[in-house]
Amino acid sequence: MTNEPLLLTRRDPARNMARFYVLTVEPDLFDGAALTRNWGRIGTKGRFRIDLFGSRQEAERRCLALVRSKVKRGYQQKAEIG
Repeated sequence: MTNEPLLLTRRDPARNMARFYVLTVEPDLFDGAALTRNWGRIGTKGRFRIDLFGSRQEAERRCLALVRSKVKRGYQQKAEIG
């Protein structure tokens, strides 16, 4: 997994739904890793959260778990943004 943001989107015009979910794993200042998440309605700034992990592998495992969860809920992976 690279440091590039991963963009997931979910659109359902019948339910007036247009959502995004962006995930990034980046190194932190203490030899660990940070999983950053940004999500909300497309066209808004959305919400933002940072989770800190002791290693990059832990952060990537959590990131992949979130991606699997979002795909099950109908999100589709778009090209990496950056």
